[in-house]
Amino acid sequence: MRVLNNRQEIAESAGTELGVSAWMPIEQDRIDMFADASGDRQWIHVDPERAAEGPFGATVAHGYLTLSMLPFLGAQVYAVAGDVARVNYGLNKVRFVTPVRVGSRIRDRVLVLEVRDIAKGQQVTFQHTVEIEGEDTPACVAEAVVLLMDNGGTAG
Repeated sequence: MRVLNNRQEIAESAGTELGVSAWMPIEQDRIDMFADASGDRQWIHVDPERAAEGPFGATVAHGYLTLSMLPFLGAQVYAVAGDVARVNYGLNKVRFVTPVRVGSRIRDRVLVLEVRDIAKGQQVTFQHTVEIEGEDTPACVAEAVVLLMDNGGTAG
């Protein structure tokens, strides 16, 4: 795991890959729990028998389930030292490139695209590429914007 220790180190990380998370399995119970939480119970996600005959040959994870894994997977890749709050500021671009079939394993490759100092701290744009084990194309590519603030309103 890469630890970013201060504002300067965060700024200097722009344009670099921070690392890759561990592989994480996506099983049907996780897909079903997400379907319950989101209300999206489309058969391609929750009906294994019907999905086996469908376009993907099995149930697939919701795109938003994959996206929701970024904080968990990203925390395996990097941390910010000190008493710094990481606030989700938004997403610039998200693409769901390849479906994640049940039983697949995913991981997150994280790059720092841009770091900007702003009045509240530092605004960091991370590129997350969620890879699927054994697949040539990723499940998801997302640009996530995070605001880093310490208790005084500025990043470390």
